[in-house]
Amino acid sequence: MTKFRLAHLGLVMAAIGFTAAAPLAGFSSVAYAAETVRAEIGKPLQEAQKLAAAGKNKEALAELRKTDSVGNKSANDTYLIERTRASAAAAAGDYDTAAKAFESVINSGKLPAAEQPKFTQALAGIYYRIKDYPKAITWINRALKDNPNDGAMKELLIQTYYISGKYPEAAKELSSQKNLSEAQLGMLANIQLKQNDKAGYVQTLERMAASYPKPQTWADLLQRVQAKPGFSPTLSLDILRLRLANGLLTKPSEYMEMSQLALQAGNPAEALKIINEGYKKGALGTGSDAPRHQRLKDLATKTQAEFAGKLAAAEADAVKAKDADALANLGYALVSDGKADKGLALMDQAVKLGTGRNPEAIKLHYGIAQSIAGKKAAAVTTLKSVKGTDGTADLARYWTISLSH
Repeated sequence: MTKFRLAHLGLVMAAIGFTAAAPLAGFSSVAYAAETVRAEIGKPLQEAQKLAAAGKNKEALAELRKTDSVGNKSANDTYLIERTRASAAAAAGDYDTAAKAFESVINSGKLPAAEQPKFTQALAGIYYRIKDYPKAITWINRALKDNPNDGAMKELLIQTYYISGKYPEAAKELSSQKNLSEAQLGMLANIQLKQNDKAGYVQTLERMAASYPKPQTWADLLQRVQAKPGFSPTLSLDILRLRLANGLLTKPSEYMEMSQLALQAGNPAEALKIINEGYKKGALGTGSDAPRHQRLKDLATKTQAEFAGKLAAAEADAVKAKDADALANLGYALVSDGKADKGLALMDQAVKLGTGRNPEAIKLHYGIAQSIAGKKAAAVTTLKSVKGTDGTADLARYWTISLSH
């Protein structure tokens, strides 16, 4: 099973720069020379601003505490004090103090409208940082109310929902977006796993395979489609074809199994290609089983020679009998052997006859053969026409995804 946990969440965090280190620097206190303040407030406030400007934020906070005992402060006094305190506390890493100060500034009614979004966003980031997720959600939503297109706030909202266990809310937010990043898709997949939403999880995996293809995604997809109720065992070779196309064949046993299935399907040319690929990758031809590998290669070579010798008669019989299955199998074998035009023509006849044991599988193989022949557009058209509930439609969709890369 594919894991979308800490690694993907780390990508999300990186995407939301200020959640990992809120951008609180730069929230400098306002000048107050034009305002009338009492000396018992003005002197420590001015000193605090100088200390903060010099990077001595803890000392600045100490100066500001001298104003706490002063009574009868005006609304303007409080605004100036708390704005300075918000900046110094945030820079000093005293986020509890910073949160209270930011709330006071925002709710004072004195904050210029142009600065409101910056303070609201920062407060949301502070609450996220100190893990007060309910308040973080409140302030994120307030920021989004002011600016619905704020991508950073949307990211932070999803992350906060997720980390606080509000999975339905996080999934809803993710699903409302059209183009999800790899990290977002990973988070959505993780949520669906937690909620046992198997269908949704597979759909998300398909989106990841289409946009951010990775071996682990493909491995999970193919494992799940093969385990679906009603999946036809006759499609086992097609699963291996997709595994090979996406770099998932690594073990000698996998190359052996696939080449043997290709031989059983009457396609020795494909079997030889698989065997040669196994030798090239070092999976075959080494170790104690090397003689066994060589015997299989010799068998495939011999079978290919026999196939070539009987081809004309087999083709004539299939055409005369209008045997869709025989035409499809011969055609695929020819395409695998590099005789694309002749092979595709036979497969086209098989598709049009529509009388095979599994017409949808014949269309699936026709689409794969077209892709092998380099006819990508035609392959996609054919694959998109494949239906069926035995796994053929799923595999056709996965081939379409794979061909996009």
